[in-house]
Amino acid sequence: MDNRFTGLALATRSLVSGPVARFGAQRISVRSIFTTAQHAFTLFGVSAIVIIAVLWARPDLARTLTQSLAHPAPPMPAPVAATVAAPPLHELMEAPAVTAAADVDKPLSAAEEKALVGTRKQQQWVTTWLSKRYRVANDAANMLVSTAYVTAREIKIDPLLILAVMAIESGLNPFAESPVGAQGLMQVMSKVHHDKFQDLGGVQAALNPVANIRVGSLILKDYVTRGGSVEAGLKTYVGAAAFETDDGYGSKVLAEYKRLKQVSAGKKVPTFTRPSAPTPATVTASAEPKAAEPATPKTEAEQLAGL
Repeated sequence: MDNRFTGLALATRSLVSGPVARFGAQRISVRSIFTTAQHAFTLFGVSAIVIIAVLWARPDLARTLTQSLAHPAPPMPAPVAATVAAPPLHELMEAPAVTAAADVDKPLSAAEEKALVGTRKQQQWVTTWLSKRYRVANDAANMLVSTAYVTAREIKIDPLLILAVMAIESGLNPFAESPVGAQGLMQVMSKVHHDKFQDLGGVQAALNPVANIRVGSLILKDYVTRGGSVEAGLKTYVGAAAFETDDGYGSKVLAEYKRLKQVSAGKKVPTFTRPSAPTPATVTASAEPKAAEPATPKTEAEQLAGL
């Protein structure tokens, strides 16, 4: 009997003490929250007092802060990388070629003009032949031939020589690049001749067909003029001026030039030719078609136009 009363008393005490304990824990938790909030408000108030004191002591800072809040600064634009784009082809076609100062005011005779420009039919023959020989679309070949003839007229050099160099150098591939840095149709070393690309969009224009033809033609003419002959100019153009031979480069260009000359005259020339054995690179004056004729004084334009 006593044991039952004792168990009942203990059970009653546990039921009463449980809620009391939980209530006490809740009171402690609420007290800690109020304490933390009190500390935070105290810190905020102290900070506000300090800021007000600083602004009162420094009126200039107060004015600056007021202006910045009233007129916030616009966001800084993201930096844009500077790029130089090459002009489009139609602008380069209309732009004047870069020419030597000595040639700007030198007039051409009717015969020289005809030799440099040719006729529309001759250009069509050359375009069709090059298109078939190098498997280039006719429209693309027409653009290259037209650019070569326009450039030739402006800087006074044979357009067929330009096309012959272009064919041997790149096979009429405007995106050709060599391991040493030669680029484009005429394999111009843009890093070496970067100054000649300045008016055409910078060295980025080296793969622009029109810009490449114009710069390459200007370099070719300069080398021919300084070398005194087409052979010497071609040897310098391929970078073999300091060597005994150019491994047949000049002979290949002159052979292609001879074929183009026959095509422009309306003759039937095969578009496929068997590869020949390399020939000595040094081409003498006797190898020229007109070497057997009596020597007569020629102007520089006649030498470049008629080879």
